[in-house]
Amino acid sequence: MSTTFPRRRERQNRIPWLLDRLEREPRADKVIDALRTGVRSLPLGRGRDALHGRWLGHPVHPVAVQVPVGSWFSAAVLDLCPGRSREAGLLIGVGLVSAAPAALTGATDWAELRQEQQRVGLVHAVSNTVAFGLYAASLAYRAKGRTAAGRTLGFLGLTAVGVGGMLGGHLAYRQAAGANHAEEVPHVVREGWHRVGAVADLPAGRPVRRSVDDVPVLVVRGTGGTVHALADRCSHLAGPLSEGTVADGCVECPWHGSVFRLSDGWNVRGPATAPQPAFDTRVVEGHVEVRLRRGDHTEPADDGAGTDRRTNGTGVDTTHGLGS
Repeated sequence: MSTTFPRRRERQNRIPWLLDRLEREPRADKVIDALRTGVRSLPLGRGRDALHGRWLGHPVHPVAVQVPVGSWFSAAVLDLCPGRSREAGLLIGVGLVSAAPAALTGATDWAELRQEQQRVGLVHAVSNTVAFGLYAASLAYRAKGRTAAGRTLGFLGLTAVGVGGMLGGHLAYRQAAGANHAEEVPHVVREGWHRVGAVADLPAGRPVRRSVDDVPVLVVRGTGGTVHALADRCSHLAGPLSEGTVADGCVECPWHGSVFRLSDGWNVRGPATAPQPAFDTRVVEGHVEVRLRRGDHTEPADDGAGTDRRTNGTGVDTTHGLGS
C-alpha cells in the first residue's frame, strides 16, 4: 500500500526576484553615467585610494557606516524610553555628521563598479539619502519641541536605513562588490611547479595569459629576461590583467585602472584594496615554470627532481623571477 502526500506549492521569494529585476533595469543608466563621471572627476588625488581602503586592505565604507547606523539605531531605542528624547536627538546629530564621510567612501567605491552593481547601488544611495533627510527633519522638529513628530520621523528614517542596509548587503554578498576576487587562488592552485609555456613564446614586455589548474595566470617577460607571473583576474572585479598595460614594472587593469607591482603583486594604486597573488618563476630547458608564492616560503628552492636552473638565452637567471 502506497501513501501519497499532497505537494506543497513552493512560492518564490519575492525579495531576490525584485533585486534581480533591479539589476537588469536600464532606465536610470543615464543618471548613473552622469553621477559616475561626476564622482570620478572629483579632485581627490591620493585621497581616492584612502577612501577606497587600499591602506586598510578592504573597503572603508562598511566600517564608516557603522557610526551613523549605530547612532540612529541607538536613538530609536532611546525614543522608546520616556524622557530620553534629548539624548536621542544628540545621537541623531552624531549620525548626521558621520553620514557625510560614509557617503563619500561609498560613492568613491560605487563609481568603479559594474553597471548591474551600480543600479542597485543607486537605489541604496537614494534610500540612505531619504533616511538622512528624515533624520534631519526629526532633529529640527525636536529642536522646536515637537517631540512626537521628531520620534515619528526618526522611526521612518530607521526604516529607510534598513532598506538601504538590505540593498548594501545585496551588493556585498550577492553581487560581490568590494570582495577580493582573487581570494580563491591559493585554495585552487596546487603546490609545486607548473609549466606554462616556452620562453620563446613570451614577447618581451607584453602580458600573456596562461593557465594553472584552470586558474588564469598573467605572465610577463621583462626586457632584461626576468619573468613575472601574477593571478590574471584582478582582485577588484576580476578584470583580465593580461589585457592591461605593462609599464615601470607594473601592470594596470584595463577595467578600472588598478595597478599591481609585477614582482610581488602589491596593489600600488586602487580601486583594488587587495594585492594580487604572485608566483615564483624559473626557466627549465627553455620553458617557464611557476609556483604560487605562499606564506611558508618566499623564494623557490630547487625541488631536487633533477631539473637544472637555466637561463633564457640572455644570460640572466630567471629562476626566482624577482627582478624588474
